[in-house]
Amino acid sequence: MFQILTLNKISKYGLEKLDASKYVYGDDFTAADAVMVRSASMHETVLDKNTVAIARCGAGTNNIPVDACAENGVVVFNTPGANANGVKELVLCAMLLSSRKVVAGMEWCKTLKGQGSEVSKAVEKGKGAFVGPEIKGKTLGVIGLGAIGRLVAEAAIALGMDVIGYDPFPVKGVCDKVQIVTELAPVFENSDYISLHAPATPATKGMINKDSIATMKDSVRILNFARGDLVNSDDILAALASGKVAAYATDFPTDDQLCAEGVIAMPHLGASTPESEDNCAVMAAEELTAYLETGAIKNSVNFPNAELPESFTERTCVLHKAEAADAVAAALGDVVFAGAKKDWGYTVADKKADVDALLSIDGVVRVRVL
Repeated sequence: MFQILTLNKISKYGLEKLDASKYVYGDDFTAADAVMVRSASMHETVLDKNTVAIARCGAGTNNIPVDACAENGVVVFNTPGANANGVKELVLCAMLLSSRKVVAGMEWCKTLKGQGSEVSKAVEKGKGAFVGPEIKGKTLGVIGLGAIGRLVAEAAIALGMDVIGYDPFPVKGVCDKVQIVTELAPVFENSDYISLHAPATPATKGMINKDSIATMKDSVRILNFARGDLVNSDDILAALASGKVAAYATDFPTDDQLCAEGVIAMPHLGASTPESEDNCAVMAAEELTAYLETGAIKNSVNFPNAELPESFTERTCVLHKAEAADAVAAALGDVVFAGAKKDWGYTVADKKADVDALLSIDGVVRVRVL
């Protein structure tokens, strides 16, 4: 019986994917085989030696110590695309809010309470303070054309916008009306709105800063529903104060951004829809069950994807440093899968192998015999 530790409230639709004859789940296991988590931080979590996998019900894995997990032979999964539509809809909402000063207008309307029959006159007199442009005919720059970015780009096209999409990697399946570029300069120089959909890495940290902002159009509007670290907070606030940036909408606000003029701050609502939570939980459960039962890996962020035959009698799965691949393959023999992702490799043979011999190979971190 596999034990699944749940660190957050997980959608029942995902938990229903766990066959009750093979799985039990709950929030109090100390020796769980795997973990399902949404937003809970695991950086201080001490995993049991039995834990072989973590499934993040969402795309980002910043709340999980991915590298440390790899060192201990723990496969970390995410659920790319499962919450994409929910985030897309919030981005579109934010773009409209940033354009028409809707939030400020709503707050101002509250100040008219108590004026009775004079409210309608006051509304007509004061509405000019909240004028903003339409989005039709404007240019949206989308930085990152993954599952969310491409949906945002395609929705903007449907709304009559021109779209420039940036991605450093080859992109397929995006609407042919999206102008795809591999450099950021065209996005910064030509966009009226910029929507960020890049992962948080050392290379992307602070990508929106005083230097990049200086190359942008005056009154640009920036939408950050990816990760807070992509934007330098001091620089965006200075640009808002000067008028260079007309609005900054984000669901990763910092203390200094809250209540600042031009900032539209939301809680982290991108994937907070019942549909997103259900989709993410279902995908996470399917990833875990496939790995626990067959060794197959799909959507791992620290080990290579491995599509394996579902039918087998015995199977040995080895997680190892990439440089140990040849030694592992030689020890296993009859390999049905061998692959690597950055520093880590995964090798599988449909046979029962000598676990101790495999663990003695320098660079092998875990051996599973199924």
